[in-house]
Amino acid sequence: MTKILLKNATLVNEGQVTQQDVLIKGERVEKLGRDLSDPQAKVMDLEGHHILPGIIDDQVHFREPGLTHKGTIATESRAALAGGITTFMEQPNTNPQTVTLEKLEEKHGIAARSSFANYSFPFGGTNDNLEEIKRLNKHACSGIKLFLGSSTGNMLVDDEKVIEGIFSNTEMVISAHCEDEGTIKRNLAQQMEIYGEDIPISKHHVIRSEEACYLSSSRAIALAKKTGARLHVFHLSTGREMELFRNDIPLAEKKITAEVCIHHLWFSDADYAEKGTLIKWNPAVKTAKDREMLWQALLDDRIDVVATDHAPHTLEEKRQVYTKAPSGGPLVQHALPAMLQAHAQGRISLETMVTKMCHNPAILFQVKDRGFVREGHYADLAVVHLNKDFTVTKENIAYKCGWSPFEGHRFNASVTHTFVNGHLGYENGTFSTERNAKRLTFNR
Repeated sequence: MTKILLKNATLVNEGQVTQQDVLIKGERVEKLGRDLSDPQAKVMDLEGHHILPGIIDDQVHFREPGLTHKGTIATESRAALAGGITTFMEQPNTNPQTVTLEKLEEKHGIAARSSFANYSFPFGGTNDNLEEIKRLNKHACSGIKLFLGSSTGNMLVDDEKVIEGIFSNTEMVISAHCEDEGTIKRNLAQQMEIYGEDIPISKHHVIRSEEACYLSSSRAIALAKKTGARLHVFHLSTGREMELFRNDIPLAEKKITAEVCIHHLWFSDADYAEKGTLIKWNPAVKTAKDREMLWQALLDDRIDVVATDHAPHTLEEKRQVYTKAPSGGPLVQHALPAMLQAHAQGRISLETMVTKMCHNPAILFQVKDRGFVREGHYADLAVVHLNKDFTVTKENIAYKCGWSPFEGHRFNASVTHTFVNGHLGYENGTFSTERNAKRLTFNR
């Protein structure tokens, strides 16, 4: 059984930053400590580097099956390794949608053959598949996904009785996209009266407004409280919504939790002038004030998780007029460098960053033996160098779509190595051709 000894690095884990060696045996961490040695181990000297638990991204769209001109599980999970992401939860709005037990297992089969990172797939709720949800084994996937506002894939769930039925009939985490459809339709109609099809991208956050977000998320939270459901609100984008979440109890005791994505922490409406539809997301990037309030909520624990909502489209698709350009963008390769830059700016500590991107997703979704660097846990590790800068260029972008909203930006820190179940899957720009990914299991 292969042994690897990581020496002289700084470990960021469980609220501490310490000098620790990490001994990997096969797929798992065998030992942590100072001045470790093992005559059978291959030694890697990581002086000057930091070791983090592998990032767990609870919201990605890798576009397979059916939309593989944008990306595949193979291409996007490979790009994820370059960003220190070792585990992903891929959303159900593919073609066909993951809304039957058969399609769920088919998607797991694709990942078993092709994924470079560990994987699970939330089961998509619709207006007419409640009986399938009732049959779902709680160990089969990470949870349930509901689109309470329409987005890519047209999986809108808008029947109030169905939504309450789903909330009342699962003990699994229900992750929700919350935007009020009626509000969005009214706002869009008003803008189309003025501009026709070619609405300025600067109106995106006016159309998919603060009101649309708050109405939907507040209703979902009220229903979760009524039914006792376990609700996780995806990609929050407004400061107003922050009043809906608690920070006075531990995460493990929360029934209602919150997530923010990289783009809502990084961009604001001021960036539409330069980036155009490349930063068109649903929910929309809002104002600088909203961004600041999201950061405050992340740091005071009203927001529990940082994710990417990685959602690649081709440049040709994105460069269409506003009403035709799809929402979403690729982020898995650059999410961790973006957060490390926020750390360098004094915005967030390394310990908090690891809590939000590694520990909390594992706790929230009850992922077994991942999310922490612990003896006996799987050796999913991201190694970073805080002073190794790089510029995002077409040549070093790993996404199949070949572009990034960060193109041209110089990050101050780099992901240098990524281990998946003890296997070195990425090292300084080079990917292993071997796969060692696993389907997630859960402590449920």
